[in-house]
Amino acid sequence: MIYTALFLTLVALRFALAQQPKLRDQVYPAVMVALFIFVAFRLDVGCDWNGYHRHFMIQLDLELGDALARREPLWWALVQMVGKIGLGYPWLNLASAALFFAGVHALARCQPDRLGVLILLFPVLIINMPMSGIRQAAAIGVLCFAFVAFQKGRTAHYAVLTLLAAGFHSSAAAFLLLVPLVGHGRPKARILAALLLAGPGLLLLASGESAQLAVARYVNTGVDAQGAIYRAGMLFLSAVLFLTLLRGPWQARYPADLRLVTLGAVMMLATVPLVFVSTVIADRLGYYLVPLQAVVFARIPYLALGRSSAVLAALPYLALLLVLAVWSIYSGHFHYCYLPYDTWLTGLPDLYQSPF
Repeated sequence: MIYTALFLTLVALRFALAQQPKLRDQVYPAVMVALFIFVAFRLDVGCDWNGYHRHFMIQLDLELGDALARREPLWWALVQMVGKIGLGYPWLNLASAALFFAGVHALARCQPDRLGVLILLFPVLIINMPMSGIRQAAAIGVLCFAFVAFQKGRTAHYAVLTLLAAGFHSSAAAFLLLVPLVGHGRPKARILAALLLAGPGLLLLASGESAQLAVARYVNTGVDAQGAIYRAGMLFLSAVLFLTLLRGPWQARYPADLRLVTLGAVMMLATVPLVFVSTVIADRLGYYLVPLQAVVFARIPYLALGRSSAVLAALPYLALLLVLAVWSIYSGHFHYCYLPYDTWLTGLPDLYQSPF
């Protein structure tokens, strides 16, 4: 099957280059471009393909002012822009993929193993988001830029970028609660400020139109996210691994991004109890955390963990390969959404040509 074969090839490439960091960095751009093409030029692939086609057709009859007046105005403005310049619906997928991969690159380039980070994102995040949920994929891309700003201690940049991410998908607004924790000075004061603002902040978010709509749609309604419990479980185990085994070595060797990754791990723990409230809401939050999970996994070889280092470094790749193989073979949902894979690189069908 194409997805498992592709990931297996990427894992084999990463293992082959394990001791060649310079060559690994040289190969990274080619892998990034190849994955972008695979994702951006898909045709009739993804669970949300038809849903976002409807978004595109609806917005064609409206004006930019209508787009900016809606919830998630940046998303609707992007839909509007693609349609008004005479491009067909598949170009909207390309635009979303461009935002996603730009953000992933910004985060990956800060890592000692950027190729590893990119590869680890494929089985869960890349297949589920820029190959299906393209609105949240755009938000995730922008939020990755925000994570970089957090790591560099740039509070204003982080806040603005998180607001921009929420303009594509309102769920990203949850990360505004981390604004007081951005920066390198006075950590106790920042933690206190975050705790003081958390209550009012959560209340404000919960009382907003987007939160009320999410509750109405996804809490006690029978609407579930396929596989959410498994994805949340993977995040939970990743957080436990980091907090119990990796945090000490990380603090000694990479203190600059320790706070960001620690907060990410705490939020990963929270996804499991959230599943029992709503699998969809837990999944929405969890997808934003997968880039940080990949950062943790890819950093393992650099933490000087002794004899267990090689095994722990290989384990995430092998576990994700197993997850993808089982998912792609036994899931009817996967077969319905992602098979067969097709592309419009050789030409765009008339159905998806711009009507203008």
